[in-house]
Amino acid sequence: MPPNGTAHTDAVAGPATLPPHPAQAAPRGAGAAARGAARVAPSAGERAAPERADVSDFALSPLSPREREIVQMDATALAESIGARRFSAVEALEAFCHAATVAQDLTNCLTEVFFDEGLRRARELDRHLEETGQVVGPLHGVPVSIKDHILVKGHDTATGYIAWAGRTVAEKDALAVDILRRAGAVIYVKTANPQTLLALETNNNIYGRTLNPHNRSHLTPGGSSGGESALIAMHGSPLGVGTDIGGSIRAPAAYMGLYGLKGSVGRMPHGGLLGSHDGMDAIIGALGPLATSARDLALFCRTMLQDEPWLVEPPLLPLPWRQDLADGAGLPEKLAIAILWDDGVVAPHPPITAALARVRDALLAAGHDVLVWEPLAHRDAWELIVKLYLLDGGAEYRALTAPAVDPAVPQTAWILDQAPARGYSAAEAFALNRQREAFRAALAAHWNGTAARTRDGRAVDAVLAPAAATLARATTARAGGGTAPTGTSRTIRRSRFPPGRGSARRRGGLAGQEERRYEGAAPRNETEREVRAQWDPLAFDGAAVGLQLVGRRLGEERLLGVLGRVEGAIRAHDAASASA
Repeated sequence: MPPNGTAHTDAVAGPATLPPHPAQAAPRGAGAAARGAARVAPSAGERAAPERADVSDFALSPLSPREREIVQMDATALAESIGARRFSAVEALEAFCHAATVAQDLTNCLTEVFFDEGLRRARELDRHLEETGQVVGPLHGVPVSIKDHILVKGHDTATGYIAWAGRTVAEKDALAVDILRRAGAVIYVKTANPQTLLALETNNNIYGRTLNPHNRSHLTPGGSSGGESALIAMHGSPLGVGTDIGGSIRAPAAYMGLYGLKGSVGRMPHGGLLGSHDGMDAIIGALGPLATSARDLALFCRTMLQDEPWLVEPPLLPLPWRQDLADGAGLPEKLAIAILWDDGVVAPHPPITAALARVRDALLAAGHDVLVWEPLAHRDAWELIVKLYLLDGGAEYRALTAPAVDPAVPQTAWILDQAPARGYSAAEAFALNRQREAFRAALAAHWNGTAARTRDGRAVDAVLAPAAATLARATTARAGGGTAPTGTSRTIRRSRFPPGRGSARRRGGLAGQEERRYEGAAPRNETEREVRAQWDPLAFDGAAVGLQLVGRRLGEERLLGVLGRVEGAIRAHDAASASA
């Protein structure tokens, strides 16, 4: 796919871990090395890694050929192979543990490591399969990694706060983790998230900064599920569980060339998460998967809903998974896709615009209807979402990040600088909720209005958009800039998919044209000026380019069906271009 570029930042030599703050509690887990986690001897490639920015394949170097085959499978293929006894659950877990150890050394992506616990469960699963000839469920023997703020019984849930480190050992599993275990998944690590969770990069004062294995010198793997994205990108996990309100699955997936799904609120299990503002429902997140294939997104959702979790978690909607829809049943022969080229606030980095153009060309070549999605009040949406994030004026966040307790990292400071001077009254909170609902209704009407512009007079099937206005964020960039993922997470759901990686040093072709146009345009506002000032193609050389596909609320299956069609069009167009 198109070449990549990004912002220049100060270089760091390796997994940058902050020195402990004087007030820091001794956490139950403070990195793999501190806990004496099992690891493999470093290879020559691993020892050379500090001199390399791109270490994305270094985790493969210590592995045997058979282990390399295992860790490069998606979760669907791995589950099938274990069920067919081509690999054992123990063999699969050992391979991913080896890769995860290298990933931790090079990117600082893990918070809790419990390989021995995972190996005990893997042995149980192997015995069960040997004795009964049956798998226990659809994820039999598949290693699954879990974001730190999701409860895993017996393990810490520090959630990026020093005040919680070592004091939040879970007494039970989150509902999603319980479902995964019963489906045969092997839980073996927890992954880093940022302080407060309100950041599109991953940095806190317990574990330090998590790095992007495509470019450790300059880039973040995203946030708040950045530990997951770094681990999966380095072959340390085939499937991870993250959470998302304003991009916390989608941005990390986009930054690391992965697939991710931020589903509708009320669709996937959400009980058993630890975080600030527990009980606040003015704006609600969603739990979802990060994976290496689109079919793994469906596998995760199908597994989550097979046991009717709405009987345990009342807010969930009783909607069984429809795999036929995810496979494309019921879709029209020719789709109607709208493209958001620019949100009206910050123009996307040139490689993102080039990726959008490439997908547009593929869709048109396949005969699909393509039109422009006009942005709808993105700046207003951002201002509203910040108010909903900080109804108490940021009081709880400030108490947890007081200078003497856990100093605010830059991204925390940035978001809290936007908090009101005082918390909102009940009447003011009610007014904000009315604004939220008015925005949701306006967005629905805007979507319905596309019927007047499509060939067959029906509203578009999906919106294709940047996953963010920038490629992977620079490690010193401010937290803001880029409002493509609007504050409408309760109205629509989004799937992130990877057009690819490339070299920003190739400045010709469509990407080069977009770059010249981008560099020659005058910034429209101060936010865009700041983002453009960071633009340096060589600093983002080799970074992933990711887009997102947006569907209507409660249409996760249909959205994955549309994604399959879009990717089919891309493959066909690429093949035709290659043979021309």
